Amino acid sequence: MNTIRFICLLFLVSCLGCSHQQIVTAPYPFWGKTVYLNAPGSNANARRSLQLLTPKSPDAAQGCLLIVHGMNEHIGRYGDIAQYFANRFIVAGIDLTAHGMSNPVLAKANDSVVNGAASYDVSDAFLEQAQLDDFQPMREDLMLALNYLSTHCNSPSDHRPLPIFILSHSLGSLVASNYLLQTKQEPLTARVKGIIFSGPAFSVTEVPGWRGWFQNPIVHFTFYTHEHFLNPHDEAIPIMLFNQFVALITVPLQDGAIELASLPGLRQLFSPTAPPWVKEYLTDSEEERIRLSKDKYMMKRSVMRFVLAAEKEIIAFRNKMAQFDTPYLLIYSENDPITPAKGNTDFAAATHKNNPHNRVVLLTGKQYHEQLFSAQPLREQILNIIDDWLQVQLHNRRPSN
Repeated sequence: MNTIRFICLLFLVSCLGCSHQQIVTAPYPFWGKTVYLNAPGSNANARRSLQLLTPKSPDAAQGCLLIVHGMNEHIGRYGDIAQYFANRFIVAGIDLTAHGMSNPVLAKANDSVVNGAASYDVSDAFLEQAQLDDFQPMREDLMLALNYLSTHCNSPSDHRPLPIFILSHSLGSLVASNYLLQTKQEPLTARVKGIIFSGPAFSVTEVPGWRGWFQNPIVHFTFYTHEHFLNPHDEAIPIMLFNQFVALITVPLQDGAIELASLPGLRQLFSPTAPPWVKEYLTDSEEERIRLSKDKYMMKRSVMRFVLAAEKEIIAFRNKMAQFDTPYLLIYSENDPITPAKGNTDFAAATHKNNPHNRVVLLTGKQYHEQLFSAQPLREQILNIIDDWLQVQLHNRRPSN
């Protein structure tokens, strides 16, 4: 049971078997032209939803900006962010596998409401996460979006390729960074000239307050054993043997329990909901908190197989993060318990010399996870920081006279 409790805690989850009904009563918040991309597979459930917003004056486009959302949210939330950059960038945003309009249950809900239905029950939408025993499908989503942009992100006047940038948040940052590390499609990744990380999920959650006294030791132990499972580190042989022995005993038991809890018939019982404390650390904007409480396209539960996949994705990234050489802007909050600062400091320390254009913005004393949805004036300041960094990257690409 401790194993099950741990995995629930890894990504903001705590309540097993809670009854949770979620009813959609409003259309999905589209902010751009919708393009459906055909993911691997031949059925309608395999298509991915991408939104596209272009400058009113096509010649004003300096580049393309791909927005990648976080865990259990959707790209429809990012309309204001897209509008902010759309006067000088071609802005795209993709709903990752099992999220937003790439989730067939949520897509049917939107269609039903648009066609006159008063409501649509999406309580089971989170079950689409059961297909995600690893993050390869979401990395393929990113590839689909970049492929689309590589074809359409060109200057209208002379058809020269425009640079592509990625603006990512939380779990989307993890997906994007691992994709850039792992992909072998050099012509495609060569088009990506920089990435912005907002509160990236480069470490597992630190449960705040008194709950953390009991829960965080379990979190740390289980993450540690998965990190060492069949993966010796640079350590003394006796310590390495001890770590491998403990991991070989505990990890199969942990993974087996997670897989059992993710099977049909048991998913409803063992798929946890986000604990109440999470909403206190998302944003300091009261307006955004109200919007989040009314947003029924946000998933409130997580299939445990998906949560375990997130942990393994973090471990895979940390093992190779020192090789990350794409220019980046890293923005994070000092006291964010959802994606703690340690993951960001480790990443920055391992990569700061890899590219001269890397920049780190630490929000000292801040505890909120969704920097892009901060209250004013901080939100405007963050957007200006991103815009300034993008302009520097664009300037550095211009040929000198």
